[in-house]
Formats: sequence, C-alpha cells, structure tokens
Amino acid sequence: MSFLFLDKYAWYYINGAKNTILLTCIALFFGIILGLMFALLRLSDNKALKYVAVAYIEIIRGTPILIQIMILYFGVTQYISFPEIPALSKLIGYDSSDFMAGAAAVAINSGAYVAEIIRAGIQSISKGQMEAARSLGLTKSMAMRYVIVPQAFKNILPALGNEFVTLIKETSVVSVIGIMELTKAGDIVRGATAKGFEPLIVAAVIYFSITFTASKLVGLLERRMRVSD
Repeated sequence: MSFLFLDKYAWYYINGAKNTILLTCIALFFGIILGLMFALLRLSDNKALKYVAVAYIEIIRGTPILIQIMILYFGVTQYISFPEIPALSKLIGYDSSDFMAGAAAVAINSGAYVAEIIRAGIQSISKGQMEAARSLGLTKSMAMRYVIVPQAFKNILPALGNEFVTLIKETSVVSVIGIMELTKAGDIVRGATAKGFEPLIVAAVIYFSITFTASKLVGLLERRMRVSD
C-alpha cells in the first residue's frame, strides 16, 4: 500500500475538505432556520399551517436525500436558476451556482429533521414557563421568542451537534451532481492514479478527523453552557 500519490494530489483533498465543511455550515445554518419555522408551524393552532409543516417533514424524512438532490438539481433548476456568487465561486474554486443547489437540497433535508428536534425541545419546556411569561404581559409570540425558544435551544444542543456531524457525512451525496467536495476529490484522485483503495482510505481518514473534531467542539460547548447555567 503506497500513499506517494499525495505529493501530487493532496490539494484535491484539501480543497474537497474545505468545500465539505463550507457546504455543511451553509446547509446547517439554513436547515436550522427552516427547522425553527416548520417546528413553530407544526405547533401552531392553525390547522392549515400545521398540515403544511407535517407534509414537509413527512415527505422529506420519508424520501432518500439522494432523490431530493437529483429532483432539485435536474428538475427544479430547469425553471429556477441559482445565481452565481462571485466571492463564493472564488472561495470554492468553481461556479458556485451548482454548489448552492447542492447546499439548498441538503438544507431542505436537514430542516425536516431539525424541525422535529426543535419541536421536541420546545415541548420539553414546562408549560409553567409560558404561563409565567404571559402573566408578565408578554404575548404568546413574545413568550415563545424570548422565553421558550432560548431554553429549548439549550436543551437540544447535543441533538443539533449530532445533526452537524451527520451532515458532514451526508454531504458526500452531492458528489453525484459534480460538486467538488471530499468524496468527489477521492473519486478524482482514484481515477487519476488508477488506485482503487488508497484514495478512499485517505478520504475516510479526513472525514473521521473532521467529524471527531466537530464532536469534541460540540462537547466542549455543551460543558461550557452547563457551567453558565
């Protein structure tokens, strides 16, 4: 087993790892926004809004992420084009419109899972918290915004950390639409070197390094938040 090819192809892995982390951060950021929105809709007293949220969550959770990416990329983008962002294109090294399409698909998928995480977090807060906030003159929306949701996010931080780690690995599926992330980098090196095993081992080691570091950082953040309580 030889890894001498890294002298020539290490840059592919570096660029792929950078794009994987960037893609994960973008997807999780918008996934949390979508998750919070649909969690609140699902908890709404309005049945129409609740049904919309349930439909989104069940459809996304009930279909493979690979199918969702292909539907968005080959179907939706025929009618709606993702704009190129020059700064992002310079950062990732190629046209950012495809990158954003992949990030959007992963964010939509993540949003459904985050919605359920947030919903569970909100429901874990004692009803007395809402009653106390309302007794102080806050409206229901203000109480949810300033009292319930901040407490819920503290409770669900471990689950959100797990979602972040999971997304790092799940972003590998966007390689099917040509996005240059870590799995795609491994495939390119595998094709260029005619080595079927070693390039994948390198990619796996980098994935593990990223996810292990992310898990430790999430754990550190959890401990610091417990101390601050």
